[in-house]
Order: sequence, then structure tokens, then C-alpha cells
Amino acid sequence: MSGFENRDSGDVVFASAECVSLSDFMASGLFQRTYTEGMQLVEETSAYLDGPGREAARGLPREASLAYAGESMRLTTRLMQVASWLLVRKAVHEGELTMEEANSEKYRLATKEIARQPRFEGAEALPERLQELIARSERLYARVERLDTRLRMTGPVVPPPHPLAESFLRVEAFFREHLAIDFPGHRREFGRRKNRPE
Repeated sequence: MSGFENRDSGDVVFASAECVSLSDFMASGLFQRTYTEGMQLVEETSAYLDGPGREAARGLPREASLAYAGESMRLTTRLMQVASWLLVRKAVHEGELTMEEANSEKYRLATKEIARQPRFEGAEALPERLQELIARSERLYARVERLDTRLRMTGPVVPPPHPLAESFLRVEAFFREHLAIDFPGHRREFGRRKNRPE
């Protein structure tokens, strides 16, 4: 059973608390819908900013003009990150990249701070079409961020530390400091180094 569900709103709902694999993600159909939506939004945004948006920006007052520049920059950055993430996951599914490579820092979403910033002053005066593209990009980015977090949880499970581990460390530190005792099997870590004769 897939760990993903996709509601009519386009948001992502996780069907269970368990980790999900990329194959589950692909089989759910959510990837293809997200991929199609993301690439379509990239094309729509590019066409708008290179055409009607450029013309609309010329007639804006100064504050709204500055907001246009800032918000359009955030919009394109957000969409570039989403498109890159989708292409990387597609490459993993097609065997062109390993999951380890896809989960490396090189391919990590890098615009979280930009994506979460409040709107620029004067953004409410931006053209309606631009505001629509911004809102759609924010929802899409949030969805991809949640998917990325979930897919990165599929690594090996690290067992929790022993409840007495911290107490053991304190006891060992006490003996090491006050009695200079070498613990069997841990001489390099706990024992004091003895000066070698010259």
C-alpha cells in the first residue's frame, strides 16, 4: 500500500507514519502529477515574466516595482529548485542516479529561507496574474519539501541510546580523571598516555 495520498486540493497526505520509498512514490502516481504541475508552472511563469509581466511592471509605482523585482526573483528561484528536485528523483527512478547521490547535499532543497520569507511591501499591488503564480509556486514548493523530507527518512534506522549510557560515561570519566585507571579494551580512549622513555 502506498504511503501517499493526493487530495483534490493538490496537497500531500501521508497514509501512514511509516517511511516510504521512491518506488512507492512513483507507483502512487503523485510524482507524475507533481512533475507535470511543476514543469507546467515553470513554463507559465517564464512566459508571463518575459511577456505580459514585463509590460505590467513598467506601470507600477516605485514600492510595487521593487516588490515585483523581489517576488519575481523568489518565484523563479523557488521553481528552479522544484524543477531540479523533480528531475533528480526522476533520474533515480530511471537508474541514472543512486538514492545516496540524490540525498546528498548537492541536491538538497536550498531555498527554504527564501521560500518562507514574508511578501515584500507593496506585494498586494502586484498584478493579479503574478500573485496567482506566486501562490501556486509556494504551495508546490511546500509539497515538494514535505515529499523530500519523507523520502530522506528511508535511511537505516539508528537504535536509541541505552538509558544508562550517560551514567556509564560519567562513571568512566570520574575514574579516568581521579584514579587514572585503564579500562580493559578501552586503553586508547580512557587510559592516560604514559610518557615513553627517551
